[in-house]
Parts: sequence; C-alpha cells; structure tokens
Amino acid sequence: MSNIPEHMLNNDAFSQWLGIEIIDQGLGFSVLTMTVREEMTNGFKIAHGGISYSLADSALAFASNSYGVQAVSIETSISHTKAIKVGDQLLAKAKEESKTRKIGIYSIRIENQDKEIVALFKGTVYFTPKEWEI
Repeated sequence: MSNIPEHMLNNDAFSQWLGIEIIDQGLGFSVLTMTVREEMTNGFKIAHGGISYSLADSALAFASNSYGVQAVSIETSISHTKAIKVGDQLLAKAKEESKTRKIGIYSIRIENQDKEIVALFKGTVYFTPKEWEI
C-alpha cells in the first residue's frame, strides 16, 4: 500500500484544517472522514458547499495519486443532495471508475453519520509524467 496519501495529507494545510483523516486507502481508492464545525457553515447555518467539495477533492487526490504518479484534476463536479449540519460526521469514498495511462475518472460518494448520501462528486484527473519521490 502506498504512503503517498499520508505524505500528501501531512503537507496539505487546508485538508488538515478541515480535520480530514484517512480511514482506508489503496490503489485507485480512498476513504476519508471529517466532522463539520461551526466555522464551516454559511448564512443558512448549514455547511458551506465548499466543505463537502473540498473533502471530495482530497479523496480524489489521494485515490488518483496512489499509483506513484503525480495526478492533477482537470474537471470536477458535485451534486449536493442533503443539507450538512454542524456536528455531522462525513465519510467520503473515492472509487476509480476508469484509468488509462493519462486519464483517470473517479466517483466520490459522501455520506453522513446516518449513512445518508449528502453529496456525489465526479472527478477527472490527468496523470503527469512525474513520479512521486518521497
């Protein structure tokens, strides 16, 4: 199993601020968790859309970079399916849907503590020619 996701998280101040923890990881997948805090809410007192987006984006990064080749996102989208509130424990599961030498497509499902889907994210990455050196 690759330690690249742990290396990435240790050097990612924003993901650390979010409180992201890696629960599971492997080639082409990652499972992350985090808890929503008061300072992550918007004027409606629900989580800002950027919070779930950022969790999914980190899950995408960790899953796609797990092969040892540096991958960067080239297209992403998210659908918010349920409001997220302070105290919600989020679980993001990134799954590889397709991978070629240059392009990878991933789906990320975010659930709350009640196993309700709160967001669905799709990400496409480009695999650069540069390998990770850690």
